[in-house]
Amino acid sequence: MNYEHRHDDPYAVHSIAEDAGGDAVTGRVVWAPATSVWQGIMLAGALAAPFLFSWSGLGVFVVLTGATLLVGHSVGFHRRLIHGSFQSPRWLDYLMMYLGTLVGMSGPLAMIAAHDLRDWGQRQPDCHPYLSNRAGFWTDYAWNLHGRLVLATPPRQAIPARIANDRFYRVLERTWMLQQLPVAAVLLLLGGWSWLLWGVCARVCVSVTGHWYVGRLAHRAGPQAWLVTTSGVQAHDVPWAAISTMGEAWHNNHHAWPGSAKLGVYPGQADWGFAFIRLLERLGLAWDVRTPETLPERAELARA
Repeated sequence: MNYEHRHDDPYAVHSIAEDAGGDAVTGRVVWAPATSVWQGIMLAGALAAPFLFSWSGLGVFVVLTGATLLVGHSVGFHRRLIHGSFQSPRWLDYLMMYLGTLVGMSGPLAMIAAHDLRDWGQRQPDCHPYLSNRAGFWTDYAWNLHGRLVLATPPRQAIPARIANDRFYRVLERTWMLQQLPVAAVLLLLGGWSWLLWGVCARVCVSVTGHWYVGRLAHRAGPQAWLVTTSGVQAHDVPWAAISTMGEAWHNNHHAWPGSAKLGVYPGQADWGFAFIRLLERLGLAWDVRTPETLPERAELARA
């Protein structure tokens, strides 16, 4: 299977081929020490931030959280890098991947691997509760923020070479935690410890924890317009989180059309990520923008 050409399929899991084998059920979650310590440091800093509260620090938190989640995570990592839902120039790709790395979850290559493994697992008739967010609340929290899943028989996974061999992406992958240091130094210099704690620790903690929590809700209960009849795990929308997730909370729409740059499909569904992509398109910085209207019909899609 040529993984390079799977990016042309808007419904494919791009790093895992259909014939990649693997068992999505049998496995165990093990402690990920480096990630766990990282999350613990960010949580400690976030808990300390209210004791050094300042309105300017809160403003830094809001601006940096919004910018990294919008441009970096939603548009850059998710819609551009993972799903290829639009095209953009290389320099803009690099800027978006840098901002996505600043969210504090992982580097770009680990993000693809983790996302696609979960996507692949949810498309199987059954999968490990780590992949479906079906464990108890605190177990699911601990698994996703402090652990990693080791499947007994994982599928063959190959990130496309044009991404996996890119030097800039590989540097971000190796240094994703260290990328916070220049930001922390600037914030400390400009606004002291209040800016640092709010602009780095609280921001990373809220972004990572919020990503897990909304993802948990989106795979358990909530409004549905569509079912993917071949998938064992169905998606739900989380309307109250639409703005804070930049449109990512319209997860039922995303499962229906994973290759679409537009997640807020229906009237009233706020999607700041797609609005930003449309702005890029008007500026000549995005093209080949995929939407549900331009995608081929999907046979396994049915009304809920």
